[in-house]
Amino acid sequence: MAQFVIHSQKPLRGEVVIRGAKNSGFKLLIASLFGRQESLFSNLTKAGETKITLSLIKYLGADFRWVGEHSVLVNPQNLQHSQLPLGVGRETRASILFVPVLLYRFGRARVPWPGGDKIGRRPLDRHLAGLQKMGVQIKQGEQFLEFTAPHRLQGVRYRFAKNTHTGTDTLLMAALWAEGETVLENAAAEPEVDDLISFLNKIGGRVKRIAPRMIVIQGRRQFRGAEHVVIPDRNEAVTFACAALGTRGEIDIFNINPNHLYAFIEQLRMIGAGLEIGVNEMKVTWREKLRASKIETAPYPGFMTDWQALWSVLMTQAWGTSEVVERIFPYRFQYVPYLQKMGAKIKFFQPQVNDPASYYNFNLEDDRPEFFHGIHISGPSHLQGITMKVNDIRAGATLTLAALMAKGKSVLQQAEKIDRGYEHLAKRLQQLGGDIIRV
Repeated sequence: MAQFVIHSQKPLRGEVVIRGAKNSGFKLLIASLFGRQESLFSNLTKAGETKITLSLIKYLGADFRWVGEHSVLVNPQNLQHSQLPLGVGRETRASILFVPVLLYRFGRARVPWPGGDKIGRRPLDRHLAGLQKMGVQIKQGEQFLEFTAPHRLQGVRYRFAKNTHTGTDTLLMAALWAEGETVLENAAAEPEVDDLISFLNKIGGRVKRIAPRMIVIQGRRQFRGAEHVVIPDRNEAVTFACAALGTRGEIDIFNINPNHLYAFIEQLRMIGAGLEIGVNEMKVTWREKLRASKIETAPYPGFMTDWQALWSVLMTQAWGTSEVVERIFPYRFQYVPYLQKMGAKIKFFQPQVNDPASYYNFNLEDDRPEFFHGIHISGPSHLQGITMKVNDIRAGATLTLAALMAKGKSVLQQAEKIDRGYEHLAKRLQQLGGDIIRV
C-alpha cells in the first residue's frame, strides 16, 4: 500500500517528457508472442500495466529483458503454457487479449475474467460473439473463461454493436491467423488500435483500415519478430496539461502527437488556455480566468472517457457552470464525492436523451439508477486538502491534481493503483515543483 502526501497550492512549472502509451504498450507485448523471433519495443512505459503483462509473458514460458531505460526485448520461442494464473491475471483487462495468441500457439486458452479499474462492467459480449463466429468454442466458468479452437479460425464479416477498443484488438489478433478474409465493421478508431495494426503488419500480418471504422485482415500462418516504437501516451499529456492550468502554472510537454489530442486541444482553446503547439510538443500556460465548458465523452476522435475526470477537476477552477456527460462507462464519477468534500460545487444530473441505447456506449443492462451520467460544476472553487482513497488510475490522477490545487495537506491512500497507468507520477510532479511525497 502506498500513499501520496501532498502540501501544495503553488504553480507547476518546467518540462516533462511523455512516456509510451500504456494502452498500447501492453497489448503490443502480447502480440509479439505470435512471432518466431524476438521483438524489440522502445518508448515503453514502466507503468504497472506493462509490468503485469511482462510477468504474465514470463509465466507462460516466454522471456524478456530490458535493454534500455524504456526498451524491452521479448523472446517468444519457449512459450509453454496456455493458461494464465488467477491472481495476477485478474488485476488487468489484458487477460482477454492473450486468448488469440494462445489459441494460435496451442489451440486452447484458459484465462481469468478480466479485471482492472472499477469503472463499470467491461462487456465481454462484444469480444466473445466475434470469436464464436470465427469458430472458437467458449466455456464460461465462475473464475475462468476457457477457449478452444480445434481447427484454424475462419475469416468472417463481423459488426460490433457498439464501439469497443479492447474488443477490436482481440478480434484483430484472432483474424491475424484466421483462414481467409475478416472484415471488422464499426471497429474502434483509437490511435492505440492503429499502433497495434502497425506492429501486426511488421511481423507479417496483412491488416488495413479501409475506412474510419472498417478494418480488413487477410489471415496468415507464420509471423516473425520486429522492432517497434510505442506511440506517446495521450492520457499522460492531458494529465500534465490539466496540472499546469489547474495550478496556474506553465509546462512544456514533449513527445506527443497533437493529432491524437485534437478534441482536448480544441477544448483548451475554448476555455482560454495559453497554448503553443509544435510538431511533437506543446506548451500549456495559465494566462487568464478559465471559462466554463460543456463536454461529453465519446469514442475517438471525440473527447476521451479517460480525460473526463481530469477535465472535471480543472473545471472546478473555471468561471461559470460547466457540464460533463459520461457516455462510455456507466460508473465513472466515483471521484466526485471527494471533490465535493474538498469544497468543489458539483451536482449530479441524469441527461435526458431520446434513445439511450444508441446514445450510451455501455450496455444498458449494466446501468443502475444510482449511476448518474452527468455533472454540473460551478466555479471557481477553493479546495481544501483531505484524506482520500484511490479507486482507479484516472480518478487517482485526478485526486492528485485536486490536492495540488488545494490549500493544506492531502493524503491519497491506495496510491499504488495510479502506478498501473503512470510511471513515477509523484516524482515527475515533484520535479515540476509540486510538494508531493510518496510514502
